[in-house]
Amino acid sequence: MKIQSRLPDVGTSIFTVMSRMALEHGAINLSQGFPDFMIDEEIISLVHKYMLSGNNQYAPMPGTPELRNAIASVIADSFGRTMDPETEITITAGATEGTYSIIAAFISPGDEVIIFDPAYDSYNPVVRLNGGIPRHINLNKADFSIPWEDVIAQINARTRMIIINTPHNPSGAVLREKDLQQLQEIVLENNLLVLSDEVYERLIFDDVRHQSVLRYPALAERSLAVFSFGKTFHATGWKVGYVAAPAYLTSEVRRAHQFVAFSVNTPVQLALAEYLQNPAHYLSLGSFYQQKRDFFLEQIKGSSFEPMASHGSYFQLLSYKNISNKPEVEMSIELTKKFKVASIPISVFYQDKTDNRILRFCFAKKEETLEKACTILRSL
Repeated sequence: MKIQSRLPDVGTSIFTVMSRMALEHGAINLSQGFPDFMIDEEIISLVHKYMLSGNNQYAPMPGTPELRNAIASVIADSFGRTMDPETEITITAGATEGTYSIIAAFISPGDEVIIFDPAYDSYNPVVRLNGGIPRHINLNKADFSIPWEDVIAQINARTRMIIINTPHNPSGAVLREKDLQQLQEIVLENNLLVLSDEVYERLIFDDVRHQSVLRYPALAERSLAVFSFGKTFHATGWKVGYVAAPAYLTSEVRRAHQFVAFSVNTPVQLALAEYLQNPAHYLSLGSFYQQKRDFFLEQIKGSSFEPMASHGSYFQLLSYKNISNKPEVEMSIELTKKFKVASIPISVFYQDKTDNRILRFCFAKKEETLEKACTILRSL
C-alpha cells in the first residue's frame, strides 16, 4: 500500500539523534534536556505507598481530585487566580499531550497559528496534523524577545491562536510584564486564543518574576496554560503535566484528551498531590537551578565560547563565532564525535534554519558532569 505521509519533512527528533550520537561516541550528553541526578526520595516513597495501597487502576479522565485540588491551591498562591479544579484543571500525559489536545480541540483546517522561532519542535507538526497553518515569526536576534510589530502585521482573518513559551526553550529568555500586556491587547482586539507553554515556570533566575498568562484576568479568559511536573521535579520520564484554562475552553480540551490519553497514571498523581502540600518542594527550584547555571558559566570562563543571557529553563546558549565558521549542525556533530560533548544546534528550532553559530547546552546535571564537559569546552 502506498502511504502519503502527513508529515513528509519530519524525521527523528534532534534530541533523539544527538542523544544516540552521544551514546555511540561516549560523549557527555548536554544535549537532551533531562537531569542526570536522582529525584527526591520522598516522592519515590509516596508513589510506592500509593501503589501498595491499591491505587493502580484508571484515574478519572480529568485527573484525580486530589491532584487537581492541590494544583488549584498552588495557582492561587502563585498567580492570584482562583480556578475551579473540577472544571478548569486537566491532568495530561506530559505537557506534550496537553499541547496536542489543545491544538486538536481548537485548530481546524485553514486556521493559522503564530509560532515564535526558535520554537520547541512539537508545535509546528501538531498544528499541521490538525489542518492548521503555522505562521512563524523569528524572535529578536539579540535577546530572543518578541517583535510585537511583526505579530500585529502577521494577524489576519484566519489567525486563530498564538503560542508563547516562557521561560523559553531553547534560549532561556523570559517574557516580561510589558510583553504580557501587549499580548493581552492583541488577543482581545483580534479575538484570539493563547496557548502558553509554561513548563519551566519554577526554573527562573535572577529575581525575575514568572509572567504567567494566569496573572492577567482578561488574558487568562482566552488562554490555555500548560505545565509539567516532569520539569519541576526532575522526573521527565513520568510524563505528567496539566492544562489550566477557563471552563468553556477546558471542556473542549477534555473532548480531545479523553481520546488521546484518557487518563494519567494514578499512583504518581496521588503522590504529586501529597508532595505539593509542602511549598518548599517547588519554591526553592529557581535558586537550585540558578546555582547550576552559575556553576556552568563559571566553569566555561576562559573558553572562546560566548554565553548568552539565560534567565530561566535549564539551558544555556553559547556562541562559538570566535571558534569556527562551521554551520551549527556540523559544529554540534564535530563537538560530539571529536571532542565528546553533545549539544543541540539552535538552527533546528527555526523553520528558515537561521544559523547564528549558537549551540544549546543543558546544565541540569551533576557538578562533576558539568565540570568534565567544561574542561573540554575550554580547550577549544
